Amino acid sequence: MNPLLQRLHPYPFERLREVTQGIVPAPQFKAISLGIGEPRHPTPALVEDALRAALPGLSVYPSTAGEPALRESMAAWCKRRYGVALDSATQILPVNGSREALFAFAQTVVDGSRSGATVVCPNPFYQIYEGAALLAGAQTAFANSDPSRNFASRWEDVDAATWARTQLLYVCSPGNPTGAVMPLQEWQHLFELSDRYGFVIASDECYSEIYFRDEPPLGGLQAAQALGRDGFPRLVVFSSLSKRSNVPGLRSGFVAGDAELIKAFLLYRTYHGSAMSPVVQRSSIAAWNDETHVVANRALYREKFARVTPLLSPWMDVALPDAGFYLWAGVPGGDDVKFTLELLAQYNVAVLPGSFIARSAQGQNPGAGRVRMALVAGVDECVEAAERIVSFIKNRS
Repeated sequence: MNPLLQRLHPYPFERLREVTQGIVPAPQFKAISLGIGEPRHPTPALVEDALRAALPGLSVYPSTAGEPALRESMAAWCKRRYGVALDSATQILPVNGSREALFAFAQTVVDGSRSGATVVCPNPFYQIYEGAALLAGAQTAFANSDPSRNFASRWEDVDAATWARTQLLYVCSPGNPTGAVMPLQEWQHLFELSDRYGFVIASDECYSEIYFRDEPPLGGLQAAQALGRDGFPRLVVFSSLSKRSNVPGLRSGFVAGDAELIKAFLLYRTYHGSAMSPVVQRSSIAAWNDETHVVANRALYREKFARVTPLLSPWMDVALPDAGFYLWAGVPGGDDVKFTLELLAQYNVAVLPGSFIARSAQGQNPGAGRVRMALVAGVDECVEAAERIVSFIKNRS
């Protein structure tokens, strides 16, 4: 067996299943899960129609680089959304969802044979970053989020010696679980560090289309262009249809940016056997080419957050995030695991302990005392969950 497998931590939902074993929720309440970030809004009809129409495409092997029409639709979306012009032949590559690509990319760019090879991650974070780093033979370093700065990562906590060993930096904007969006000055700081130390930046942007203010979140390519970084040196971004278009089962997204990095990633993927199904490619083209369903999807999330956040804010340390579909809430009493277990037992509402999606760094676990709530269910169900949480806190205090 690969000895590096022993370095992996249990996935957060495995840990949650383990600690909730034996709990029998109060039978008078139907189950409501806010624990898993799985979109539950209806899949757009145009995607389903395109999927059915593309079924004859199953009779051919797909190209790892994807059909030109798919790459062109992705590049056109980047132009409309971010004002960034990409060469669809060299700067963009379809992937089977951002999750597998975020993992595989580390295997492409990290040289685990180098002493002290390091991957830096935000904290809290999406655990795929850590697993990708460990299985690439690297060690991890973390930059904790700062609640006083809207949960921005404290990149200054990573010392110069660590940056000098860093080969890859994962960023997530809008953040999972905090919803924080990186401003241009933060991007500029990271680009300067990348120039100084030579590491690659992988920007996870799969929540980019769920936001609550008029101005859409700034993207990594957009930031690079604004700062005059032609060709996006040492930068790649990852995007996905899962949240944008409510198709998590489609497993469709793209990676875009530095042409040299894309070329190397394509070589890796050619051997990795990760070509996107022709059927998925055709339905993805339909999704990337349409914005009407994205606007409607965003409106549903805005309604849920507008109704749920005021219910919870008098009782929990929580506020409307910049973007994304999570509420990152401080719990009364500060014990996120105990809060989660008691809420499930007494009111049959599932949330995720924040300490499960963070690591102890700089003397603290920045997820401790918080829970992540995914407002992915229908409006009425999310409101009911919030009302139950308020009742739970009232009766608990």
